[in-house]
Amino acid sequence: MKWRGREQSSNIDDRRGQSGGGSSFGRSSGGGFRMPSGGGRGGMGSLIGIVVVLGIIWVATGQNPIDMLMGTGGTSSAARSTSSQAPASGAQSDLRDFVGVVVKETENMWGEVFAAQNQDYPEPTVVLFDGQANTACGLADAQTGPFYCPGDEKVYLDLSFYDQLRAEFGAPGDFAQAYVLAHEVGHHVQNITGVLPEFNRRRQSLSQEDANAYSVRIELQADCYAGVWANYAGQENLLDNGDIEEALNAANQIGDDTLQKKMQGFAVPKTFNHGTSAQRKTWFETGYRSGNPGDCDTFSGNV
Repeated sequence: MKWRGREQSSNIDDRRGQSGGGSSFGRSSGGGFRMPSGGGRGGMGSLIGIVVVLGIIWVATGQNPIDMLMGTGGTSSAARSTSSQAPASGAQSDLRDFVGVVVKETENMWGEVFAAQNQDYPEPTVVLFDGQANTACGLADAQTGPFYCPGDEKVYLDLSFYDQLRAEFGAPGDFAQAYVLAHEVGHHVQNITGVLPEFNRRRQSLSQEDANAYSVRIELQADCYAGVWANYAGQENLLDNGDIEEALNAANQIGDDTLQKKMQGFAVPKTFNHGTSAQRKTWFETGYRSGNPGDCDTFSGNV
């Protein structure tokens, strides 16, 4: 990805070097189902959504991300949010700059989409941490993986995850890393447009299996949104040869079926809550090919 020398987001909260503590779980407010429609690069169609999400390696922690999001775990002390610029090695500093550029590019794209509908895009904050971090969704640590917390509208990322993505999951490359970020920003879009708050309302009547099935659809929509952003990045001449292949490989490596088979030798479909490798690749490609968020309706028909 051609990212060097480009503008970085001002919405990076670098907490590396700080100690985490307990936190209480929060819920996002309501807001209905409506998404912007038409306009932007390819337009923004009406979408209906229901569920939510946390990190992309939930199976590695044994913690259901739906429970984390909904506030059924964690500690009870009050959350706090602090910001600092932590010292870093040259490689870490490079990676931090990379994250800043990718986040800025997502802000540019979603800002255009919302502006086309005479709406403001409230930009999320991306929190970089090591060890642990307090969030409105509970105490995060490196094993949690990258995730979006609707309670405070922030994306949380321990940069060491990218080492894990490359070494353990077989998904190297800077655009694989960019895909992860764009996916989590997609959850922010779902939150501010009412998709995630609606799930809060509906979840009380859903079985765990049904909630997992809806979660798959929301995760696939976030993959599709990441693909839409990849299309935008291509229009901005940011893509190198092989970038899309890196993202597709990452989507393949972090599918529920692939992860479960790696960890336990077999897959249990009813526990899937992010989607299979094939599904994740398909929906990323859908967004990338069209560049239209309106084509990311994962809630109609089969996925």
